[in-house]
Amino acid sequence: MPDHSFDEFVRATLPALRRYAYALTGSAGPGDDLIQDTLVKVAGAWRRVRRDGNPVAYAKTAMLNTYLSAWRARRGRPELVPLDVDRAGPDSYGTVDLRDQLRRAMASLPRDQRAVLVLGFLDDLSDDQMAAMLRRRPATVRSLRARGLAALRRQLTTETMGGVAHA
Repeated sequence: MPDHSFDEFVRATLPALRRYAYALTGSAGPGDDLIQDTLVKVAGAWRRVRRDGNPVAYAKTAMLNTYLSAWRARRGRPELVPLDVDRAGPDSYGTVDLRDQLRRAMASLPRDQRAVLVLGFLDDLSDDQMAAMLRRRPATVRSLRARGLAALRRQLTTETMGGVAHA
């Protein structure tokens, strides 16, 4: 007999899991793949997860761990090079451009820095909570956040200044 509670869980949490996966991966396609891999893991442990009482936390932790270890699966594949289009000047799509610049800047960060920024700003977790999830010390989490934010500032400043870096 099928377990309808898992189906209900997926229907109820899919929008939140999709936002979380998009924040981690930076695009819809890899985000959907991450969701699928995560839900396969959650389904395999569903009886235990449901009994323990916090399936959303389990799913987010499984997603984060899957995201952080995904580099092993992609090793050996050629790296995709984004197509940069010359912009003629300011237009009415400024917010879309800014969002795209932020997405690209986030995608350029190392996995740990990106994970800390997503956990801190999207999930509003404390340093201690992130450290427990990432199996790192709180000081390491703070360092990862500081380096990630500095890298974002540098990259976004460079992009908005037309490719000329200013100190």
